[in-house]
Amino acid sequence: MNARDTTANRAHLRGWGGVGAMALLCALAVAFALLLPLSQPHNRGDAAAAAGQSVAHSTRVRAEDCEDPQNQSLSPSGGNGETPTLDAIKARKDRRLIVGVDTNSYRWGYLDPNNPAGELEGFDIDLVHRIAEDILGDRDAVQFKAIPTSRRIEAIQKGEVDMVVRTMTINCDRIEEVAFSAPYFVTGQQVLAPKTSTIKGYDDSLAGKRICSATGSTAYDKLEADKKNRDLPASADISTTVPNQLDCLVKLQLGQADAVVTDGALAASQAAQDPTVELKGGLFTDEYYGVAMNLKAEDLVRQVNRTLESYIAASDGWRASYEKWLHPTMDKPGEKSRSATPPEADYK
Repeated sequence: MNARDTTANRAHLRGWGGVGAMALLCALAVAFALLLPLSQPHNRGDAAAAAGQSVAHSTRVRAEDCEDPQNQSLSPSGGNGETPTLDAIKARKDRRLIVGVDTNSYRWGYLDPNNPAGELEGFDIDLVHRIAEDILGDRDAVQFKAIPTSRRIEAIQKGEVDMVVRTMTINCDRIEEVAFSAPYFVTGQQVLAPKTSTIKGYDDSLAGKRICSATGSTAYDKLEADKKNRDLPASADISTTVPNQLDCLVKLQLGQADAVVTDGALAASQAAQDPTVELKGGLFTDEYYGVAMNLKAEDLVRQVNRTLESYIAASDGWRASYEKWLHPTMDKPGEKSRSATPPEADYK
């Protein structure tokens, strides 16, 4: 990149709610640095190995038999009393919960370039701290690992993390590969585009437009299916994909994409980062976020569901976190969004 290109790119960037372009790029650089350990070979983690040895019933559900994937999690009560995964976590020399998170999703899991402490913060991060407190008695007993969207399932299956708490949608394909908690958030897919764009939403106005989505995301799955079924204009270009969802916003800012399709909750946060973009049209799918874990870590799944029940009921829990992080970007004056109410758990 030459000096002219660099100047032009800086002029286009408007991220992090008024923070300059270089702050955004610094945050992305930190996230990339955190990702480096995950690009190296890993041995299967102790808790994952314990889960693999468990004789408990499998949490697997066949995709073709799946109707309501968000209602397939295990009840907090029940089980055979054995807790191999939890025991392995508590027995570690470095007694911390290992959690895969996002480090560049504004208000969900991110490193604020203006925060001198350099600590991760956001809605998902609050939930991780509560889970750690319930399991280990210390809300800070967490080792965070930055996981790109495209590696969430792989990181769980390889035992690199105990769980992933990263705006991860529960769906029928994924519940064959990982176990989910009960849902802790509800949203849907939405379109993000420049305010000056002629795009109106997820409709014919996307004809001839370059649409960006994250690899391995439900947004890309939806785009691919609708393109195949001709529910999306044939001229819409969905070939622009990125490992991390926030990279789509950067491509939008640099003029390398015309629109982004992602969860409405994430899109709202990105619109708050950049005043030149906005949400186009309404939600066009239903998305339920869950905590993802190893398929055989039944004791951990039940424990996380116990935490979710108490977290949602507590005055300093789910609602307080929503008000702090998401209310400013998701709720209109005098009007609460659908996401402002936690989803009710309905176990299988």
